[in-house]
Amino acid sequence: MKMTTSSANMPMSTERPLSVLVTLDVEEEGLFSGRYRRRNPPVTNVACLRRLSALSDNLGFPLTLLCSHAVLTDTKACLVLEEMRDRHGAEIGAHLHHWSTPPFESNDMYCQGVPERTDKLDRDRLFNRLRSLLEAGEVFQGAPLTSFRMGRWDLKNSLFPLLSEMGILVDSSICPLRAFEGGADHFLAPGQPYWPLGRKTPLLEIPITQIPLLGVLPGLWQKCTAGTPFLDKFHFLAAVSGNPFWHNDFAMRLCVQLLRLRQSDVLCVFWHSSEMMPGGSPHVPNEAAAEKVLKRIYTFFGWLRDHVPCRGVTMTQFYHEVMASENGLHPVYPSRDEAGALPGDW
Repeated sequence: MKMTTSSANMPMSTERPLSVLVTLDVEEEGLFSGRYRRRNPPVTNVACLRRLSALSDNLGFPLTLLCSHAVLTDTKACLVLEEMRDRHGAEIGAHLHHWSTPPFESNDMYCQGVPERTDKLDRDRLFNRLRSLLEAGEVFQGAPLTSFRMGRWDLKNSLFPLLSEMGILVDSSICPLRAFEGGADHFLAPGQPYWPLGRKTPLLEIPITQIPLLGVLPGLWQKCTAGTPFLDKFHFLAAVSGNPFWHNDFAMRLCVQLLRLRQSDVLCVFWHSSEMMPGGSPHVPNEAAAEKVLKRIYTFFGWLRDHVPCRGVTMTQFYHEVMASENGLHPVYPSRDEAGALPGDW
């Protein structure tokens, strides 16, 4: 049986505690405006991460903070990262916004239009920008960063070898049920972790949890809309996730309940740090909107802790536990080849 977005064809049990990963893209402001600033973009939103400290301290869900170059090289932002790491148990990982990561090919303050897709970017330039990001992370951390997410979900499977070469152990750049025009097609990607380069290569993919309301729907939709802009519309019509900016509390709870019914044991949630700042995104135009979504976050994770057998875990911690799977800590996750010959860039 082939893997689909709703069933990973893995030996799991609903009695196994749900592993909950709370991942944030920690980044500069302005991205929701449609403009892409290259040099010295503002990162004042990073201070809003402090509002999530009780998520770890009181509810037991540590954060994985995937940080862009602009954040890792800003003194004030780094003080916040240190606080979240040292006081609240957060993991610091890497998040590549290649357009705002040196070396730059021009002195322009903004990108001319939309940044080029990573798979079409000159490979030396991409390598150098990734290296610049990871070097900034190592300077901050005092050790290499091992978790990663590509900006704009802009990862095709051809880039996995580069991540492995650069020392990344665990990635979360795959967003199932999404297909981007001119970019990556993750529509039929699995919803549970897998080894994109095979079991012998230590690189684990943890996709964002986004699942269909019915397991048969993605395949039917893909057959009807493949090659058209309508393929990505499924994300808005018949999918649920744990993202508090994509879905309301009911849909987030439904996502968890469907996961358990389908015998999945990982929930990977994400949102952007800039979305938490009043005025930082169209979702959060003011302080009242920011408070509303913060309440949604705490209500959901409080419900999750109280009603579902679960445990919070960071990305790299989860990777090491999977590597120790021979001790029975986790099921054995499949490689891409074992998952079935489904189309897409995952």
